[in-house]
Amino acid sequence: MSVTEMFSFIQGFLSADQDVREDLRKVVQILEQAAREILTVLQSVHQLTGFKEIPSKCAKARELFCTVRTQIADLKTKFPVEQYYRFHEHWRFVLQRLTFLAAFVVYLESETLVTREEVAQILDIEVVREKGFHLDVEDYLAGVLIMASELSRLAVNSVTAGDYSRPIRISNFINELDSGFRLLNLKNDPLRKRYDGLKYDVKKIEEVVYDLSIRGLGKEHKCGEDK
Repeated sequence: MSVTEMFSFIQGFLSADQDVREDLRKVVQILEQAAREILTVLQSVHQLTGFKEIPSKCAKARELFCTVRTQIADLKTKFPVEQYYRFHEHWRFVLQRLTFLAAFVVYLESETLVTREEVAQILDIEVVREKGFHLDVEDYLAGVLIMASELSRLAVNSVTAGDYSRPIRISNFINELDSGFRLLNLKNDPLRKRYDGLKYDVKKIEEVVYDLSIRGLGKEHKCGEDK
């Protein structure tokens, strides 16, 4: 093979690779729009009347995840399955965002931490790498950390809405989450930086709970529940 033929072959390879990446970008853009729509629905829970609408907002979000599953199914067809990590950067951020949204819905519904398997089921993707398009562990953890920031905001807005017990429950949940992350030896720089933000979320929520205790609001609400 001559030098000219060699570089012509390489150009064909680069062109094909660029076509794949362009197709991926188009599908990911649609996925990002779907994620924004779900976020818009869930953001309303932060409003004064939003706490009463949590069940209906979660139900609406789950309906929108049906569209997400269809779009991810389309995404899977745009690249060779064995080259997941070669193109991973294209969908990494949106997959983390969708994990956050799934985790937030599950927390609002049951005040529990979503598992990686549950997120994979909601998105209709795999957990095991060998089975194809899957939820990477680090993407799952990043999504959970994004949810922690959202819960710190929810704790503050709960007080504004007169729901004084919710910040205490959120505080307990976030402290358990923090304890779990402390068990991990995180060497991934972006994930490590995001985990560092969890410390501020813990502090922010603790300040809310402390303020409630000083005012006696959390205690009063608890006594009211006991009655």
